[in-house]
Amino acid sequence: MLELGAPIGCVTDSSPSLIRIEISGAEEFEKHKSKLGVGQYLLIASGNSLHLLSTITAVRASHTERSHGSGDADGGGEVEAVAFRFQVDTQPIGTLSDESEFTRGSHSLPVPTEFAYVTPPEVLSSIFSDQIKSPFPLGTLSIAPEVRFDIDGDRFFSKHVAVVGSTGSGKSCAVAKILQTVVGIESKANSHKAAQKNAHIVIFDIHAEYAAAFRLADEESFTLNLLDVDSLRLPYWLMNAQELEEMFIESNELNSHNQVSQFRHAVVRNKCRHNPGLSNVSFDSPVYFSVDEVVTYLENMNSEVVGKLPDEGKPKLADGTLVADRDAYYFDGAQSFVVSSTAAATKASNGPFHGEFDRLILRLRTRLADPRLRFLFYPQKADGSPLSTGDFADVVRQFTGYLTKSNVSIVDLSGIPFEVLSIVVSLISRMIFDFGFHYSKSRHVGGQVSDVPIMIVCEEAHNYVPRSGGAQYDSSRKSIERIAKEGRKYGVTLMVVSQRPSEVSETIFSQCSNFIALRLTNSVDQSYIKSLLPDLSAGIGDLLPNLGQGEFLTVGDAPLMPTVGRFALPVPEPHSRSVNYLQEWNAGWREVNFDDVIERWRGKMLAAS
Repeated sequence: MLELGAPIGCVTDSSPSLIRIEISGAEEFEKHKSKLGVGQYLLIASGNSLHLLSTITAVRASHTERSHGSGDADGGGEVEAVAFRFQVDTQPIGTLSDESEFTRGSHSLPVPTEFAYVTPPEVLSSIFSDQIKSPFPLGTLSIAPEVRFDIDGDRFFSKHVAVVGSTGSGKSCAVAKILQTVVGIESKANSHKAAQKNAHIVIFDIHAEYAAAFRLADEESFTLNLLDVDSLRLPYWLMNAQELEEMFIESNELNSHNQVSQFRHAVVRNKCRHNPGLSNVSFDSPVYFSVDEVVTYLENMNSEVVGKLPDEGKPKLADGTLVADRDAYYFDGAQSFVVSSTAAATKASNGPFHGEFDRLILRLRTRLADPRLRFLFYPQKADGSPLSTGDFADVVRQFTGYLTKSNVSIVDLSGIPFEVLSIVVSLISRMIFDFGFHYSKSRHVGGQVSDVPIMIVCEEAHNYVPRSGGAQYDSSRKSIERIAKEGRKYGVTLMVVSQRPSEVSETIFSQCSNFIALRLTNSVDQSYIKSLLPDLSAGIGDLLPNLGQGEFLTVGDAPLMPTVGRFALPVPEPHSRSVNYLQEWNAGWREVNFDDVIERWRGKMLAAS
């Protein structure tokens, strides 16, 4: 039996979207004023054994003047007193039985004159913690800091999540706190060091913020898998057709169709050359090929001359050799061809692609010579040997944490050149999806589902999966959107993090089943998020620009209802704290060792070259 105390008012209007409560006296309102703000919860009687839980969306007061007594000692008129009446508008959310069982939705609406009560903290605790099937602590209720706020962890992580908030709202700390809770980090300690859990989280960290949040002392036995431009092993030969062409082909060139056809042909032939034991090799097959040999092949095609004497009709080298099989000659080195001639004795004409690949070859050579891209074009194993087809499994293991047995893998994108950022994100996310797909299929044979679920965290997602943009974003947008649409079936889900949600691919956000919105100050972003949240009331949605540091609004399948909560700070914190400008400017003059800064500035490129 619920113990609710004395009622604070009664129902005057009742509809599926609005229940209005009238509180007749100022004294009663003052007594419970702290519990009658927008976002707070009231319990409203609905029949003999049910109470409706409603969230406050508006509070208003009206007053009337009334006679208070007779005139004063000088014989003046009557004294007028002011009487206040208070109205509280609420939106019904769910129903609470006498046995404290909560269900979403309102089975029956209260009629006028039914009583309303302030919701006791123990009832809130029962609703937000005790009745969750697989509880995951997300923080505390903003309106009642003493009440822990749990969500359904299975529904939260098995479906895509969106975390949005303006700069400075605590977005990075919120993400770090959620992920720390998953892997058992609390106050710089690892609660799972006795027996490591099976969590698999991959973070695309574009500003090198998150490593600090997952670095613990050696005695805590927590292994962080940090992959940066120096340790990342991401061979180019794992790229698919779209990624390779985005990397090397300019689609707006007049002869781009010839470039594509011959580049594809050269890559396929080179894959067959280096993988003679494999059949059905295609342009998309994730097997080794030598990009240097492919460039050499194209250079030979670009300078090819065909002999036109009787019984020739084949490419003709300077020594008179007729090339019957280009694969046997063109991959090994630059060839010298006879000179084009119309003379009867030396008749020869330029090949079909003679001179057409000048710009393509220049682009290829420029990319291959860029020291910033050595991690992509010349990746090496620990012993210094190049990666080959047999190393494919280890490449996938590094991203899923299996090389170092890590729960958290951070891909530090801060050192990746922006022109290949989309391709790197596309390649990694596509490999993780394909791993999840094929692993799930192998489990399905035995009637089981994937037991190695993976979450990909896309920090600052608007940088590589924008809503609109040029061809340079096509590959990453396609890979991430594929995960958004199909990944959940194969144990691969997304956490999409952005300060500008209106600029992120609409396809991705439309597939998110859970939203965590911190303070949003941009009106376009506010409207966009409101349009994506199906069960968000207008009253709660208007809180978005007014949320405090660390406060959040969560809506979706995981929370029982739209709820405003507050995150605790993660310990340790990510490196996302803003610089205290005034404090630093008011401090004494600080000297800077510019030599050290410059050495680090260019050190990466010099070391790579």
